[in-house]
Amino acid sequence: MRTVRRPLARSHNRTAYLFLLPWLVGFFCLTLGPMIGSLYLSFTKYNLLADPSWTGLDNYIRIFGDDATFGHSLKLTFTYVLLSVPLRLVFALLVAMALNKGIRALGVYRTVYYVPSLLGGSIAISIVWRQIFDGDGVVNRALGWLGIDGPSWIAHPDYLLYPIVALSVWQFGSAMVIFLAGLKQIPADLYEASQVDGAGKARQFFSISLPMLTPVIFFNLIMSIINSFQAFTPAYVIGDGRGGPLDASMFYTLYLYLKGFAYFDMGYASALAWIMLLIIAAFTGIVFATSRFWVFYGDGKEGR
Repeated sequence: MRTVRRPLARSHNRTAYLFLLPWLVGFFCLTLGPMIGSLYLSFTKYNLLADPSWTGLDNYIRIFGDDATFGHSLKLTFTYVLLSVPLRLVFALLVAMALNKGIRALGVYRTVYYVPSLLGGSIAISIVWRQIFDGDGVVNRALGWLGIDGPSWIAHPDYLLYPIVALSVWQFGSAMVIFLAGLKQIPADLYEASQVDGAGKARQFFSISLPMLTPVIFFNLIMSIINSFQAFTPAYVIGDGRGGPLDASMFYTLYLYLKGFAYFDMGYASALAWIMLLIIAAFTGIVFATSRFWVFYGDGKEGR
């Protein structure tokens, strides 16, 4: 029996390796390899035309020493993340709760609400969004019917961030679908028992729904933070592609792109990319570290 099992085990192992081979090739050639190359370029001066020359920490010293645009773009990106992530998650949860009422044609509504997540990151949608929030766009026309003189959302640096945040909130579909799946996993007898005890809808939400959804909230929060830090297309299209007006749309990713592909300072752009990677890792680590205090799983234990 041993002489029969060994060839079979080896055959299964070879099959598993063959299935893993495309992923391994993609990981090493399209992910790990470019990351190592970018790390090396971050310590060089490289303009895409000549060979990179080693400069050590000069790029990082320039970034933290005398680059005012770096600080502005980082502050603007932080503001965007702090505004868009909570609003998107709250809106997604509200829509998921509305769809969890047993309405007919749930699949149709779920698909309709999910479509913005598929289209929201496209250039076409960003162009449409720019037209909607233009000086004579749909938003200002609607405000005009209410007797409100709307501002120039796109042209004024004090208001440009809000259309970009609104576009992010509009892309709530993916988080909503995950919230809806989480709501359907909550046992109905918990709500029935709470009704017997006289608990109202608000008490049921804060005592049953919200605690049971904390693992889903945790996942959506992580993914939303990562995606928000990487926001590029809305800032590029809704702004003028150069961070205007007055750097009001100079998101971190846009500044990185301009440094690398407009000013041909790829070494500097690589250093900016690695700083962003560390920032995202730090925010993700903070969420993971604090999850033990607010994430609860079905076994009654808190997250670890």
